[in-house]
Amino acid sequence: MKKIGFLSFGHWTPSQQSQTRSATDVLLQSIDLAVEAERLGLDGAYFRVHHFARQLASPFPLLAAVGARTKTIEIGTGVIDMRYENPHYMAEESSAADLISGGRLQLGISRGSPEQVIDGWRHFGYTPAAGEDDAAMGRRHAETYLELLGGKGFAQPNPRPMFPNPPGLLRLEPISEGLRDRIWWGAGSNATAVWAAQRGMNLQSSTLKNDETGEPFHIQQAAQIRAFRAAWKEAGHTRVPRVSVSRSIFALVNDLDRAYFGRGSNEEDKIGFLGPGLRAVFGRGYAAEPDLLVKQLSKDEAIAEADTLLLTVPNQLGVAYNAHVLEAILTTVAPALGWR
Repeated sequence: MKKIGFLSFGHWTPSQQSQTRSATDVLLQSIDLAVEAERLGLDGAYFRVHHFARQLASPFPLLAAVGARTKTIEIGTGVIDMRYENPHYMAEESSAADLISGGRLQLGISRGSPEQVIDGWRHFGYTPAAGEDDAAMGRRHAETYLELLGGKGFAQPNPRPMFPNPPGLLRLEPISEGLRDRIWWGAGSNATAVWAAQRGMNLQSSTLKNDETGEPFHIQQAAQIRAFRAAWKEAGHTRVPRVSVSRSIFALVNDLDRAYFGRGSNEEDKIGFLGPGLRAVFGRGYAAEPDLLVKQLSKDEAIAEADTLLLTVPNQLGVAYNAHVLEAILTTVAPALGWR
């Protein structure tokens, strides 16, 4: 059994071929797709966060809106770039959104990925401390955020406050109890997966990672997951961690599906570089008739290792078509693989 959700990058472009031609379109359609996904029985609605791009950016207004329109579906991110975040303000915003949703947030965070501009986090007012690079700054922001979600008081109260204070040092408000256990780290390497486990975060592993062994992507990703679980056990955490992987998967069940995705152009892993000397492997996508798709996916070792599968969706094709894509996976693929 697996939890199955969708992951939307929230692209929009002023093109006649796009169903999301403005930021308004993509935000409102993101809410509508989450509602449809809940109706279909999906477990999660997840959204990517990118700055300086025609994509979804500030996540918490959207997460709160989805939380107010739905009842059961998990609501998450994949991922928030912590180089851009004020941990204190984020603790308040995420807790408020979690309370609105009734405790359904599953927040993926990370040190960030290649971006649209040079050192974009500097425009947000953040600079690495002496001796650290931007990745270390992102991890520092993440650790501060996790500590704040613990709810411990740290601020000296004003002796003449506007409103009465509880005794002792003050914490941020609101803090949503339990959210700390629903933070995920987007890891691009085995080492960062271990780092996340040591700090009690769940693991998100996407469709790319550092090419550490030269093996196929799904084999390297499965090894990353096993390294995470071993580190979790060694750290002595008492709860069971969660692990998600992302995939582009399309069951070709009608002529429109075949026209969009039936050309077989993404059936092999790809190698690229995320920076000087940083070789990465990009995992293949899957698009086939349901019977063949089941056979292909049964050989994906990382999907087998994970408890949660996030299906990347072509959001610019509109809510109705994306609901069809998700329903096809739920009805023709998931039962045959034992996911449902």
